[in-house]
Formats: sequence, structure tokens, C-alpha cells
Amino acid sequence: MPNHSRPLVEQLDRRQELGAFLRSRRERVTPDEVGLPQTGRRRTPGLRREELALLAGISATWYTYLEQGREIRASEQVLESLASVLRLNGHERDHLLRLAGHHTPPTDPEPFEPLTTEVASVPLLLRPHPAYIIDGNYDVLTHNQPAADLFPNLTAPADRPPNFLRWVFLEPLARDVLADWEPEARGLLARLRALAGRHPTDPRYTRLVDELHEHSPEARSWWPRYEVQARHSGRKRLRPPGRTTPVTYTYTAFHLAEQPEQTLVIYFADADAEPEAGADVGAE
Repeated sequence: MPNHSRPLVEQLDRRQELGAFLRSRRERVTPDEVGLPQTGRRRTPGLRREELALLAGISATWYTYLEQGREIRASEQVLESLASVLRLNGHERDHLLRLAGHHTPPTDPEPFEPLTTEVASVPLLLRPHPAYIIDGNYDVLTHNQPAADLFPNLTAPADRPPNFLRWVFLEPLARDVLADWEPEARGLLARLRALAGRHPTDPRYTRLVDELHEHSPEARSWWPRYEVQARHSGRKRLRPPGRTTPVTYTYTAFHLAEQPEQTLVIYFADADAEPEAGADVGAE
């Protein structure tokens, strides 16, 4: 029997999420950053609600209702003004607009599309470089042996799809492989936050978030900070098994044309990385 109350529940959840996101961003902006004078001791970090409302040109009472998750609708112009005062970056601005209902998210989970044989074989063609394809919720759909070597126990446990985010937070060896574990893990969680915001009805995201909250104290601590990021390419320091010193890798992400939330990720070790005696740096 369909649950006709579910859309209302989702609207309530989204308003509460919007309020919490605004509050977290208000608390990180100091009066000095927006040109306000210091007025003695402050009980809360960041801006006061009335200060933010004044700078954004809106009513303090109306903004308070917005942050409390009341049933009001903010115009895009008001949200843009808030984003400017709060110094949101592009990804945070998009997240704010989406939470406020100005970007319509999918109402149902998108059907899972298995990889074709041709696409699944791409990481095998990229050897000796570690490569894998992940889904929108970081399930690892296919990978090559160099990736399995670089990220040990990625496929454990065997009773469910390997998941890169689960590996980072719940696999003890991840803290050895990721030389800068905390910023890498926080960035990954921020990307999950952005993706989950685009798919509020998809149970894959809620299950993953619940699992991380249950088993990772860091995930429980960082999730309420409402950090958001988009997937991107970059560089990271990894310590392949068998090495004592990190190797800097450049990683590149490509979205698949027909399934844009499926992403091919390839790692390239810096050319000046010197192998340690008896160590094998990411090759088969």
C-alpha cells in the first residue's frame, strides 16, 4: 500500500536540513569577516541571526523561522543574498538552493544500470595504473588488480558490493594507506553529503550514512557540520602496502556519458617517486 504521507515527511526533513545547514554556515562566519564591530563577549560562534538577517536585507523573525524549519518558502533572490553574506562557495550555494526546493531532485531512486561488458573492462585496460568505476553512492562497480593492491580489503566483506567510502572509514588499513587520512575522509564525507542531498529518497544513501554513523565516531562527529563538496580530480599522498613513505598520486575522474553518476577514477604515481627496496608501487 503506498505511503501517501511520505512526500510530507520528506518536505519536513528537507526544511530541517535547510535550517541546520544555514545555522552551520552562520556559525563559521565571524563579525570581522563581514565588517561588523566586535561587541564584547559572544555566547555563540559566528554571526547572530539578527546580524545575518540585517546583512542579507531580510526580517530577523522571518530568517529565524527559516532556520527553525518552519513552513515558509524562500525566493531564489533571498537565498542568493544569504549565500553571499555566508560566503558560500559554488557547491555550497547549489546545495542551499536544492534544499530550499529551487532544484527539483529525483522523486524516486534512479534504476540501477549494470555496467556493460565493454565499460566494465576499461579498468583492466588501464593496468598497471590503479583504476575503478564507482556509482553515485561510492559502490565500486569494477576495478583492476592494481587498485585492489593499492587499497587492500576493498572487496571485504564479500556479502555486499565493495564501497570506497565504507573502506575509508571502516577499514583499519585505510589509515595507513591514506597518508592524510583525516582531510581525505572529511572531503569524501562532504561529497557524500552533496550527493545524498540530490537523492533524498534513495535508500542507498540513507543506508550508507546510517552505517557510517553506527560504526565511525569521526563520521558521527563530522556529519553535523554540513560540509559539501563535488567530485573532482586532484592529488593525494598514498602509502602502498610494503612502503614506509608515501607516494604522491594524481587521480583523474571521468563521468560515464550514459550514466553521469558512474565515475571512472584512475591513479597515476608521480614519475619522480622512487621505489623502496623490495616494494612494489601500485603495479601488478
